[in-house]
Amino acid sequence: MGEGDKAEGALGPADIRRILALLPHRYPMLLVDRVVAMVKDTSIHAVKAVTMNEPFFQGHFPGRPIMPGVLIVEALAQAGGVLAIESLGLAGTGKLVYFMGIDGVKFRKPVEPGHLLDLHVTILQAKRNICKFEGRAMLDGQLATECQFTAMIADPPGD
Repeated sequence: MGEGDKAEGALGPADIRRILALLPHRYPMLLVDRVVAMVKDTSIHAVKAVTMNEPFFQGHFPGRPIMPGVLIVEALAQAGGVLAIESLGLAGTGKLVYFMGIDGVKFRKPVEPGHLLDLHVTILQAKRNICKFEGRAMLDGQLATECQFTAMIADPPGD
């Protein structure tokens, strides 16, 4: 495909600086390192580079480091948050993306240090400030985790 063949709404790759502008998360809770591709109002392909330096590996599990499943789901949710904030043009507004529900979570393969976790998230439904997503975390093209989740975009809580 040439440069002029991009799909309508394609927003292209995003580096860590753009991700930091879209999400409030910071170390050690930022779980999206790069956006490979994104189509506004539709889908995102992001990446989490899993390293032995992750703080959770110290205790999960000593001698057999495995990324906790809830953090894989969180990585998918953060990718969904990037998609939602970018799609709605809310970068820099301070809006937050709050989890409302998680459904049908299935863990298929363990995620270990050295893995590149491909995060594929699709918007299933969007109404005003609530979005329903489908997420799939992949390892070398094989399904590691899948789920559906719902999130709300709102102002941060008051002081």
